[in-house]
Order: sequence, then C-alpha cells, then structure tokens
Amino acid sequence: MLNLNRQTGDGRTEGAPSTPPRLFDLVREAIRIRHYSLRTEDAYVDWARRFILFHGKRHPRELGAPEVQAFLSHLAVDRQVAASTQNQAKAALIFLYKEVLAVDLPWLAEVVHAKRQPRLPVVLTPAEVRVLLDQMEGVMGLVARLLYGTGMRLMEVLRLRVKDLDFAGRELVVREGKGGKDRMTVLPASLVAPLRVHLEQVRALHAADLAEGFGEVMLPDALASKYPGAARQWGWQWVFPSTLRSVDPRSGAVRRHHLHAESVQKAVRLAARAGELAKPVTPHVLRHSFATHLLGAGHDIRTVQELLGHADVETTMIYTHVLNRGGRGVLSPLDGL
Repeated sequence: MLNLNRQTGDGRTEGAPSTPPRLFDLVREAIRIRHYSLRTEDAYVDWARRFILFHGKRHPRELGAPEVQAFLSHLAVDRQVAASTQNQAKAALIFLYKEVLAVDLPWLAEVVHAKRQPRLPVVLTPAEVRVLLDQMEGVMGLVARLLYGTGMRLMEVLRLRVKDLDFAGRELVVREGKGGKDRMTVLPASLVAPLRVHLEQVRALHAADLAEGFGEVMLPDALASKYPGAARQWGWQWVFPSTLRSVDPRSGAVRRHHLHAESVQKAVRLAARAGELAKPVTPHVLRHSFATHLLGAGHDIRTVQELLGHADVETTMIYTHVLNRGGRGVLSPLDGL
C-alpha cells in the first residue's frame, strides 16, 4: 500500500514524519524535465493521487485497463464531471504509465475517450462589454480590457512580459500559447497610454525589489542557466506582477510571480454582478466576444484565426458560418467602444 501523505509547497509532508511518496516525486520530476507548467504538474499529481485512492491505494503497476476505465467512468457517472475534465484525468494517467512507470500501454485503445459536445460560446454584445468594463478599474480593469481588446486567453495575458509589448507597432507577442506556440495579436491603441502608466508603476516596484536583494523573475526552460542575469532584467519582468513576493515551490527561490488567475476571475464575476448582466461572464467570455465582434465587423475569418491562435479554422468557425468576408487590417473592437 502506498504512503499518500500530502506534500506541502515547501517540501514538508503533512500527517507523518516519513519522506514524501516516491511515486509522486517521480511524477513531478518527469514533468519538470519536460518543462510543463506548475499547474499541469499539480493537476497530474492530483489525478494520480485520486486514481490510487479510488483503487484502495494499490500501486498503479498492479492496475490496468479495467481499473482506468472504472475510474474514468466514476468521474463521468458518479461525479458528473465535464468531458474536458475526464480527458485531463485520462491524459494524466497516460503520462503516469508511459512517462513515469515506463509501462507499455497496448490496452489504452480500450479506454473510451470522452467526447465534448459542441456548445455555442457565451458572447456579450458591445453594449454589455461596455457595462462590464465600466465596473472595473485599476489593474483588474486593464487586464479585462486586454482580454477583450486582444482576444488572448487569461493565462496568456497574465504571463505577458515587458519585452512582449510593441507600442510602436501596436502588437503583442503571445509566448507559448496553447500548444506551446507563439503568435502576434493586436494591441489596442486605447490601451497604449494606460499600459505605459501601469509599467511605470511596475518598474518602480521592480526597482524596490532589486534594492532589497530580490527582483528575479521565473524564466522559461533553461534560460536562467544560459543567461544568469536575465532574471533581473526589466524586459523579462511580468507586466502584471503580484502585489506580494512568494516562495517558488519548485526552486525555493523568493520571487514576485504574476497575478493569480482566480483574482481576475473573481473581479470579472463581481463586475458582471454589479453591472446586472444576465449572462454568465468569465474572462474567457471576453475572448469569445473579441472574435465574434471582429467577424461581425467584416474581418476575414483566417485573420481572426491567427489572432486567436487556433490551429484549425474549423475551431474559429464556431463564431460564424461566414468565411472570407474580406478585410485584412484589424481594428481592435475595444477601440470602437
């Protein structure tokens, strides 16, 4: 039977003085070697933990296709999770067996893959977007305006670095978006001045961190070892840093991370409530609205596809059944409010 005492962020183990469970250490190590995000790491470890607990703490090597199928069925039938959640659990278990345990998986073909039913996205009208944004001020208001004005995903906005802003060209570089791909999107002209003011405040915060012996930011992949001084450079700093410094759970370094996604989600939810909007509003709804309003203004669907970072135009077509409406130049819908 496995020891499933929970490990805290600083490496301590809750509930027992024994060492952290070896299996989960191996999962984390395999994930970090592949440079997956901390969110993916936590999610995969959590699914492995749930899978083991579901089967009475038996080691995964003792389990196979029937046990995996039983767990996934439990999620769908008993827990009634969404198809995307069930598929994430399956991906985590595939990673556990293939990458951590090095177990051959011929039986995975027998495991049913949950199908996501097509759903029309929630889209706000321009008037509703204006009502929502009017309820938001400060940094959260700036984040929300970027979400609608650029079509970026929430984590793409939060992971923006200073060097990714091109004020002269009115463009943003989205680094390692969904699928690990980079892309360009439009920077609304109406946000140039507010962003410059915001960055002045961020730079002062960074200078204060440097003066206190901090000021390092997390760098992607192996850049920290390749360029030792880059972590303190202004260009690599987050555009939206957290108000507090925190301990990196992986390295133990004290850094200032970017804003937490839940803080933005809560701010958008409260703004929608204050504006008395009837539709369910999340940060991702602003991305849907960006795409729909661009297509409604006559912009070409393939241009919108590139701005959104969709690999297939079929994904973008959920916003409209009209292809090739023409028009290459893109004016952000935020600038038309």
